[in-house]
Amino acid sequence: MQIAFTLNGKPAKVDVGPATLVTELLRETLALTGTHVGCDTSQCGACVVLLDGAPVKSCTLLAPALEGASLLTIEGLTGPKGTNRLHPMQEAFHQNHGLQCGFCTPGMVMTAVALAEANPAPSEAEVRRGLEGNICRCTGYQNIVASVIAGAAAMHAQGTRASAVGE
Repeated sequence: MQIAFTLNGKPAKVDVGPATLVTELLRETLALTGTHVGCDTSQCGACVVLLDGAPVKSCTLLAPALEGASLLTIEGLTGPKGTNRLHPMQEAFHQNHGLQCGFCTPGMVMTAVALAEANPAPSEAEVRRGLEGNICRCTGYQNIVASVIAGAAAMHAQGTRASAVGE
């Protein structure tokens, strides 16, 4: 079957099987490997993408559900319009050492962007609650939490949203 959706701000039409997972579509068909697969059971959060602005775990989402929707992956996350810079949340993760091996980072960043859009000034407790579905096996989360707080503040100060290339 063919599905039509917006991918990272650009129209996309793709042939998929009815049981194709979004992670398979992204990684194997579209060669967008920034979305990681850590568990295949929706437990770790490495596969989080934004579907119509909401964070979803793409390892258990069927690709036909994308029909008519807007999907944003880590590859499509952009910085302020007219610049070639990182998105403020990505920059905050870099500046605050919010990553170690980097495997969980794309899912953490995408979840953090959605959290920051819903709450531009989250407390530490709100960030920790918001990241409950994302697992990092390397860090103690302190730098990740600091990154999300700093990223949310930067997003709010710059007026940056989860926009994609072409939007």
